[in-house]
Amino acid sequence: MKAIVDCDSFYCSCEKVFKPELKGRPIVVLSNNDGCIISRNVEAKSLGIEMAGPYYQARELIEKNNVAVFSSNYNLYGDMSQRVMAVLKLLAGRDRIEVYSVDESFLDLSHIPTEKLEEFSVEIKATVERWTGIPVSVGIASSKVLCKLANRFSKKNKGVMLLDTDEKITAALKETMVEYVWGVGRRLAIKLKAQNIITAFDLKNVNEEWARKNLGGVVGLRLIKELRGIPCIPMHDPLKVKKMITTSRMFGRKVATIEELREAVASYISRAAEKLRRQYCVAGIIKVFVVTVNNNPKEYAPESLALEVKLPVSTCITPIFLQHALPLVDQLYRPGSMYLKAGIILSDLISENSVQYNLFMEPDSENQKKIMEKMDNINFSMRNDVIKFASSGILRNWRMRQDFISQRYTSRWEELKEVK
Repeated sequence: MKAIVDCDSFYCSCEKVFKPELKGRPIVVLSNNDGCIISRNVEAKSLGIEMAGPYYQARELIEKNNVAVFSSNYNLYGDMSQRVMAVLKLLAGRDRIEVYSVDESFLDLSHIPTEKLEEFSVEIKATVERWTGIPVSVGIASSKVLCKLANRFSKKNKGVMLLDTDEKITAALKETMVEYVWGVGRRLAIKLKAQNIITAFDLKNVNEEWARKNLGGVVGLRLIKELRGIPCIPMHDPLKVKKMITTSRMFGRKVATIEELREAVASYISRAAEKLRRQYCVAGIIKVFVVTVNNNPKEYAPESLALEVKLPVSTCITPIFLQHALPLVDQLYRPGSMYLKAGIILSDLISENSVQYNLFMEPDSENQKKIMEKMDNINFSMRNDVIKFASSGILRNWRMRQDFISQRYTSRWEELKEVK
């Protein structure tokens, strides 16, 4: 059997851990630049505040009902996520967890006797909430798709739902509309309903050959078998190496100068290079892109511009990336244009032990690697780019807007929660 542990309204829960006065009060958390609502607690949902809706459209309703509003605090959420996952690894076993997202993890419970599954899941829920303050829901079933299904019902069943009998599975499938099945997108749901496949139970009973032809071949067939309780989606290694690394952000305001554009790209390069080194890889290609917008307030017509360069020797050293990427910014820049966003993509990734060196280029020196390692360690422990390259700027006035940001309670000495 498997389980999925899902943090309830995770971003909102992180904020509430350090502000007990928010108990019972509606809470929303906003996306980058305070643009859209990306997390709501139960109280906010009951007011009719829509998920992913623009903040400005919901502002009147939010102010009228005294809703607590927060900008995304990724330092806090990332640290709280690590704490939750650490507890799960301790309880279930380090090699029995797949971190699926910042607020979800799959657990392999094959070592737990069937009669002990519900008791063990209740213990997981209680321990995570007691040790971290984050409420979680647990769904248990024989396959990942059924686990996700069980998790939907767990929120109505004191936070734990076990689908361990045909009767329970059938009842859950019949109560679940097809659009709520994990792996069924909006377009596919419309297609299925046109074929009179309305519920997850209907989808489970379709002909396998029809599923192969109409649901994406092996992917569709795998989905059907998972609904039937046959595990087809294995647990994945959370440290799986990425094939490409992208770092980009919308600016907090429109950017017009080349200096600010260079600072932003340099900052994103530093972040991407850190991710690259974390998986012990090097990159052979770096791509820089910017998004411009015209100055006509009546017409929103963003345009994306991009250039890339293949490096003489694959590397993971930030200054080398900066040396090749910043000239691309100069080429992309158009005087008089306004910029909404910029980003970089590192590709052609290989293991750092598989570099093909250039006869006319010196390989990365051990000193360079050690400097990068020390810098990464300090920035990881202190966060917020405590050590940064001068080319990434000091003031960074182009940074995304965060007008409602809370304190970084768990990663800054000067922002620790005070108890008096």
